[in-house]
Amino acid sequence: MEAIIRRTDDKAFAENIIRQNMSAYYKHLDMHWDPDLFDKNWDEFDSYALVVNACPVGLLCLNREAGAYYIRELQIDQKWQRQGLGTAAIRYAMAIAQQANVDLLRLRVFSINPATALYERMGFRILKTEGGTHYMERSIF
Repeated sequence: MEAIIRRTDDKAFAENIIRQNMSAYYKHLDMHWDPDLFDKNWDEFDSYALVVNACPVGLLCLNREAGAYYIRELQIDQKWQRQGLGTAAIRYAMAIAQQANVDLLRLRVFSINPATALYERMGFRILKTEGGTHYMERSIF
């Protein structure tokens, strides 16, 4: 599946796909959506939509700090998962880091999230697991 990845300012789409994809994890972990934190992060992150057939089907949010790029959100609409879009988004994030001459790409993922397997296939390794969250990293160069 080929997706166009482009900058987005569609905050409503971003909030909707995050809440839709993460609701089961939040419920399982007894967590609650924090709209104020979402608003703060939305203003700080570089956000990209994954678009197929002119429809947004995924979200990638990045930010750079402390010598690394961080994947802060990688959300793919459930109907479009397992079709290569997550892989494409990670490769896109790697290219951004490489263009900025940044060697590390980092992310956090709930340890119960099956996306962990995708991240490991893409070269990420678990640095630590704390509070039900894997902290993962991969080198770009």
